[in-house]
Amino acid sequence: METNEKILEVENLHVSFHTYAGEVKAVRGVDFELKRGETLAFVGESGCGKSVTAKSIMRLLKPPVAEIKPESRIICNGRDVMKMTGKELYAFRGDEISMIFQDPMTSLNPTMKVGKQIMESLMLHRNMNKKEAREEAVRMLKMVNIPGAEKRVDNYPHEMSGGMRQRVMIAMALACNPKILIADEPTTALDVTIQAQIMDLMRELKEKMNTAIILVTHDLGVVANFADRIQVMYAGQILERGTAKEIFYESRHPYTWALLSSVPKKGNESKEELYALKGTPPDLILPLNECPFASRCEYCMGICKEQNPMETSITDTHKVSCWLMHPKAPKVKSFYDREGR
Repeated sequence: METNEKILEVENLHVSFHTYAGEVKAVRGVDFELKRGETLAFVGESGCGKSVTAKSIMRLLKPPVAEIKPESRIICNGRDVMKMTGKELYAFRGDEISMIFQDPMTSLNPTMKVGKQIMESLMLHRNMNKKEAREEAVRMLKMVNIPGAEKRVDNYPHEMSGGMRQRVMIAMALACNPKILIADEPTTALDVTIQAQIMDLMRELKEKMNTAIILVTHDLGVVANFADRIQVMYAGQILERGTAKEIFYESRHPYTWALLSSVPKKGNESKEELYALKGTPPDLILPLNECPFASRCEYCMGICKEQNPMETSITDTHKVSCWLMHPKAPKVKSFYDREGR
């Protein structure tokens, strides 16, 4: 059940990668908050900074190649994550926050039985003995709807299907009852039926355990009936944020419209080619003093190439960073007008 209690606050997050070509500014001034029991989705193309933002929250990026800038603030349950020591971070990852990584085949240890991998976390974070941890591992596998859990606990990852492996990853992430679960592309490489099952499972577990979820995905179709709020990212910045209803039915940013246009429509028998956004994202080594979407936007104006737009509040929950929101900007035909909604 969602409450107004804030359990995570991220302010002015800046993350860079130091490469031979220069400093890649992957995340540029991202702000957001997460409430207990809420689902917040980050949506955008590959390379926009979604996963980097998620890993930054857990301090999983390794210096000196990756750097979370000192002006960044990450506050979880009143504690400053940026000031945590190694021992504190060790306890923080698992007790407070956990993560489902993108590819279960590479995230699971292929040389260890899946039960043992779940048991490790239970023995380290919940001080269980081996027998207790095994019983709890079986219970967790049952909770994520793996049939024959008593036998499956002794399987190796390669003996399971992709959907089963993803369920094991969810079981591992939830083993220590974290307050926040980060799901990084949890349905990647799974077929549509299994995707739906995984999302239904996460919804069910969220309601049962009251866990707040940060969902990272490029697919708006995945978040449609799952997220409470959505943040649209592009080139390391948040271009639009709002409730799921506001993003799907009242969005104002051309990039959000482009993402919505590229989603196949249920029952659409038209033979028209699916919309594809032209051009490429900007080079993140560059300073980007203009709107990052300017070169790909069909509504681009002169000001868009001169200055990055300020965030405009449409409602208390709906905010957009676009020069089209300026009172002097021309009125354009929105995505909804073109779609005839």
